[in-house]
Amino acid sequence: MRDRPILMFDSGVGGLTVLREARVLMPDRRFVYVADDAAFPYGRWEEPALRAHVVELFRRLLAEHDPEIAVVACNTASTLALAELREAFPQTPFVGTVPAIKPAAERTRSGLVSVLATPGTVKRQYTRDLIEKWATRCHVRLVGSDRLAALAEVYMRDGFVDEEAVRAEIAPCFVEMDGRRTDIVVLACTHYPFLANRMRKTAPWPVDWIDPAEAIARQALSLLAPCEPAGGGAAEPDIAVFTSGKPDFLARRLMQGFGLATGTR
Repeated sequence: MRDRPILMFDSGVGGLTVLREARVLMPDRRFVYVADDAAFPYGRWEEPALRAHVVELFRRLLAEHDPEIAVVACNTASTLALAELREAFPQTPFVGTVPAIKPAAERTRSGLVSVLATPGTVKRQYTRDLIEKWATRCHVRLVGSDRLAALAEVYMRDGFVDEEAVRAEIAPCFVEMDGRRTDIVVLACTHYPFLANRMRKTAPWPVDWIDPAEAIARQALSLLAPCEPAGGGAAEPDIAVFTSGKPDFLARRLMQGFGLATGTR
């Protein structure tokens, strides 16, 4: 049943990490990937304005694409606006993206966990509530990075990144306390897994990096009706939509590399 797509939303290219996992689990589904590049980066926005922007943008996206479900593959948008989206559009199932604090608390051996996120996700009460609910027996350090999302965008478009800049951004995640060391870092932004290899290379010691992409994709799959066999004729392509309407050559090439035809909102 490829007639109604799955809508995958992010502020930029980070949600491609979730799309990659979703395609493995749902190879017969059609996807519309939306990059809100007109508003990127979300960190510069005041919360009320960003919340209103996301809700209004989804009003148009849902009307245009009529998705079966919508995946908000962005921690900032999810922790800020997911409740409002569900209230405003009750006919559309939404899958959000939140910091993977529960699995981190379950896996850690040292009891020292860091959550690497955008400053907006770090300061949000939603994140602190997750810690209070699932990780009270751990020492959780919240690390807000101003630069990593943009560094990931550069890396995905250009194929290279300043490793010293990555090192500086992840350095606060590594804590030593009473002979113990941080052993898990939660990647609480869908952009960050694209830099995972560079993070491993520049980290002062090995840790378990938790990428939530597969869990998000599995949650999306659980909400879908069974997929019917595709009928005859050519299937519609998966597409990438840029809200600016002005994707540059590198952005278009990146989307093509993920098998997405490029469009605008």
